Amino acid sequence: MYTVATAATGHLRKGNLVTRSRMWAAPGPVTVGVLSRKGCGVAEHMQIGEVAERTGLSLRTIRYYEEVGLVVPSARSQGGFRLYHEPDVDRLLLIMRMKPLGFQLEEMRELLAILDAAPEVESDAVSESGAVPESGEAAPDREARLREFAGVAEQRCAELRSRLSNAEEFAGMLRARLGDVVYPSS
Repeated sequence: MYTVATAATGHLRKGNLVTRSRMWAAPGPVTVGVLSRKGCGVAEHMQIGEVAERTGLSLRTIRYYEEVGLVVPSARSQGGFRLYHEPDVDRLLLIMRMKPLGFQLEEMRELLAILDAAPEVESDAVSESGAVPESGEAAPDREARLREFAGVAEQRCAELRSRLSNAEEFAGMLRARLGDVVYPSS
């Protein structure tokens, strides 16, 4: 259980999270926060609509990314509404950057898992007992795979730059053609 605070009311209460109806009842903007178990700070939550607005993604796309396991809301309200933190938005923006490069869902999932790996695990990939880290993949393997992904991203960026160059040449040709057209006077 967490202690919940609403900025609009300033009230604290024990339980899960604030319900949506309570949030709408408060006048003005509402910031919903969950105090950590130690009470050391408030973490702001955003509902899916705000996340969609900030990222430019549709609600359907965000729900789909949750369904396939690319991003999971940080919490849910008692009413079952998805609640997101800033790192969730950052993760969605990262996924958006992968899309134009043509990464498939499984590649995105793998790349996100590599990027999520704790730095301390990477620096000490295998313990003295020879155990492999929790992710099941030793740090050198993760680094090698990350290098592969970086190479693929660079290659696809070069391909996109080439396509953009062709498109810009075509648009320039159309602009020049329009500049040569003499419009009849009315």
